[in-house]
Amino acid sequence: MILRALSLLCTVLLTVVGCAGPVEEPLPETSSQASPAPAATMAADVTNRLDAAVERVMTEAGIPGAIVGIWGPGGDYVRAFGVADKKTRAPMKTGFYSRIGSLTKTFTVTAVLQLADQGRVDLDDTIADYVPDVPNGDTITLRQLAGMRSGLANYSADPQFQQALFADPQRSFTPEELLSYAFSQPVAFAPGQGVQYSNTNTVLLGLVVEQVGGRPLGEHIGHHILEPLGMSQTSFPSGGAFPDPHAEGYTTQTPDGGETTATEWNPSWAWAAGAMISTLDDLRIWAPALATGKLLTRQMQEQRLQTVALPGQSPPDGYGLGLFNLGGWIGHNGSLPGYQTVAVYLPAAQTTLVILINTDIPFEGKDPGTLLATAITTELTPEHVYRIE
Repeated sequence: MILRALSLLCTVLLTVVGCAGPVEEPLPETSSQASPAPAATMAADVTNRLDAAVERVMTEAGIPGAIVGIWGPGGDYVRAFGVADKKTRAPMKTGFYSRIGSLTKTFTVTAVLQLADQGRVDLDDTIADYVPDVPNGDTITLRQLAGMRSGLANYSADPQFQQALFADPQRSFTPEELLSYAFSQPVAFAPGQGVQYSNTNTVLLGLVVEQVGGRPLGEHIGHHILEPLGMSQTSFPSGGAFPDPHAEGYTTQTPDGGETTATEWNPSWAWAAGAMISTLDDLRIWAPALATGKLLTRQMQEQRLQTVALPGQSPPDGYGLGLFNLGGWIGHNGSLPGYQTVAVYLPAAQTTLVILINTDIPFEGKDPGTLLATAITTELTPEHVYRIE
């Protein structure tokens, strides 16, 4: 979801890998006081259907390992499937840390909305009020950036950027370097006259948070979002650091399209749009907090939930301010080389779904994380299916 402009996820062919059966494990303890008390395990017929759906997609799409968590009135479902390392065959575990890609956008945009709630910014301010030399910057608003309606080119789709990244995946990029790739490309449309998913938008919003908040973006998010919610296992790395334990991440986003591990790649190139790390337990807290506006005023959350359909979608499916509504599931997905994530909440069923996998290699043009989410919600909530066309 970082290197792809419109589809939000990733691409290309893969080798099908057999998957081990599910392993049910207790969630790791957390300091959060926001996490709900554990509910009863789901009924056996439901868990059996979910197990079968996950195993089928993993086999078809060649997903090495997956972590799946579901929490709702019907009970809890927490499973680890497959392997964390294809060489050693070490099993996936539910307590692993994972790179969460574009779920980072939900934190960055939440920080902006909090500043708007405090009167420190206005969503209809132009980005030129905060960052100079942005194409159309005197007419692009913070609201348009958060809603993917600026028309700015996506830096991560730029061939020169991709050449630089793949030449040295461990290098550090500054936000200014990322923006230089975007600003060298023509805009797609006039501000507010279309919708196009672009990491450039969120990088600009990250700079706004830093300027107005007066501290580095990761520190600001930690103080104003992670700490209030007790999300002690979530971090914004400054480099390639990756807490243990974690799975190896497999990708074909290489110059020759060959498979490699991207586990230690430096996510600075994704910064405000995709650099963060989290766990199943913390995302269990974040998904409902995001969808219900726990850290925002009711009026601000109402604005956040006003969606615009992306190409191939029909209302009410669409993109709001730093989140999706897909089949009634509210939240975001994330894709970074080697890892994909889905963290969503369905208000109609008061149910949370979190998926973490250790590959971003597409199957028949579809992102494996999305395939899993679609299969799971088809079984769990057939009237509310998570789907990206």
